[in-house]
Amino acid sequence: MDWKVSEREETGDVLVLPLWVGKNKPANSALNGLPRSSVINTKSAFKSRFDGKAGSKLSVWGEKCRVVLVGMGDLEKSSNKIARDAGAKTLSSLSKKDGTNLTVRFTTGWNLESMLWFIEGMMLRDYAFVKYRSKDKKEREEQGEWSLDIQASSRYLKELDVGISRIVGRVEGVHLARDLANEPPNYLYPMSYAERAKEWAKDKPNVVVEVYDWDDLQKKGMYGLINVGKGSSRKPCMVLFTLNPNVNSNARSPCIVGKGITFDTGGISLKPGASMDEMKYDMHGAATVFGLMHALYATGHKGRVRGIACLAENMPSAEAYRPGDVIPTYSGKTIEVLNTDAEGRNVLADGLWKSGEFDPSYIIDLATLTGAVVVSLGHEATGLWSNDSELLEKVHQAGNVEDEIAWKMPLLPAFEKEMTGSKIADVRNLGKSRWGGANTAAAFLKQFVPNRNFEEDGEQIPWAHLDIAGTAWGADTNAMVGHGATGIHVRTLHTLITNS
Repeated sequence: MDWKVSEREETGDVLVLPLWVGKNKPANSALNGLPRSSVINTKSAFKSRFDGKAGSKLSVWGEKCRVVLVGMGDLEKSSNKIARDAGAKTLSSLSKKDGTNLTVRFTTGWNLESMLWFIEGMMLRDYAFVKYRSKDKKEREEQGEWSLDIQASSRYLKELDVGISRIVGRVEGVHLARDLANEPPNYLYPMSYAERAKEWAKDKPNVVVEVYDWDDLQKKGMYGLINVGKGSSRKPCMVLFTLNPNVNSNARSPCIVGKGITFDTGGISLKPGASMDEMKYDMHGAATVFGLMHALYATGHKGRVRGIACLAENMPSAEAYRPGDVIPTYSGKTIEVLNTDAEGRNVLADGLWKSGEFDPSYIIDLATLTGAVVVSLGHEATGLWSNDSELLEKVHQAGNVEDEIAWKMPLLPAFEKEMTGSKIADVRNLGKSRWGGANTAAAFLKQFVPNRNFEEDGEQIPWAHLDIAGTAWGADTNAMVGHGATGIHVRTLHTLITNS
């Protein structure tokens, strides 16, 4: 989407006027640039047919420009969600057949923050994964991108320009995460993700990407990753991102770890066939890590940040790991495998332990980890667990700001006891019953969060776990998403990191 900021003078093919209840009479400059006939028709619509109630829309057709009146509801009840959703729904209701030169004109009642939220909603919704749909791809190329002219009072223009420039970087990160997660698994597999990461970093002097391939994993003893991925011809790898590696090298910085199962059959514990195609989304945690790193880079974040993507394809074969196996991990701890479909936690075990080598300020992992979290929270919220109350609250609040809800969940000692209750290994990879499965999965991960400097009696590094199984795809109530992957928590973590 091309964009610019200007004063309220010219109009394009479509003029969008988002208006609040009680403030829906046209301001002096609201109809600037319209032909006289359109001005008369629009004023008539204001008087008789448009009340500004939330969700209402009215189109006024003219000879040169279509005017779209968008109801925003009560100004006193406005919020980031209302403004973002309205922007997203407005864009989704428009057709490029009416022209691609789009003007959004803000008038009475709008402040800078609300304008930015509305535009961010539009930009987030401006996404379609048509790479493999020949007709749609051709049509999109022929129609071109939206050209967006954002208009407001002159006192807002400079700040709007700065704010939208920042929004564009965040949106690029979200769309990158969606692209990765939407890719078919025959095109996006562990080493192809790694190649994309290296290509992305190639011309960026303040970005370093390192890849641990199959041989590296074996040398380092990362058998959590190795065992999950060894059944596939597409071997596992670990991708390590560093943004601004030379900045404050002695200071602690965040480390974000993502589960990246590029396709999950369940392995020997084979999943049912229904909806198995959706298991290409099982790498969305790693997709979010990549998208976040781009968003931070694109918005000019000056601090050092690390990301780790743990990538494998979980396939059944003669080489695959089995229920009943005991596997070592990078930490030295052993895992009793009770179900090979509880694989995400095994790969994260190595990634979490690796993150401790960077002595991070905190660790956050993201994973499409359990169906149990979807039973608990549906597609409306991500599950959030943490060993640190301050970090827990910060992630929760950042999610609220971005309308990417991270719901606080319990990390009880009983869950940890259950997961360390194996008779033949240090940790079991499945709870003892079907109950509380998302909680026991989080308790498993906690066993692989290192203590500071790996001291046996030291304090555990602050850590939070985001189970995105319900929010990474299938979130029908998410106005920012037309279909497929959501790019969830790129914005949450961007806000958390840049506001710290």
